[in-house]
Amino acid sequence: MNTQLLSYYEAIEQASADMLSAARTGNWDEVVKLEGACVLLISQLKHAAAGEKLAPEENKLKTRIMQRILLNDAEIRHLAEPWLDDLDQVLSGKSKTLH
Repeated sequence: MNTQLLSYYEAIEQASADMLSAARTGNWDEVVKLEGACVLLISQLKHAAAGEKLAPEENKLKTRIMQRILLNDAEIRHLAEPWLDDLDQVLSGKSKTLH
């Protein structure tokens, strides 16, 4: 069993869950900080996965983890949309202010 690779996937999943919690409370600074942690974990995972193969049951677990990460990401993006729209309006010179 390749527990090292799976531990990277689990750590990325945990970071994405933490990002979602921060996004739900509007703590976008924390979201950005955790996103940086995810980027580092993904980089480490790519390095560790070079030449490594997961067993079929491990691949099933990886797939379930990835699905949860994608669901977290989709909800974070949904929560960020109004904020990004406001930012876009401010940057384009429209008069709406950020709160």
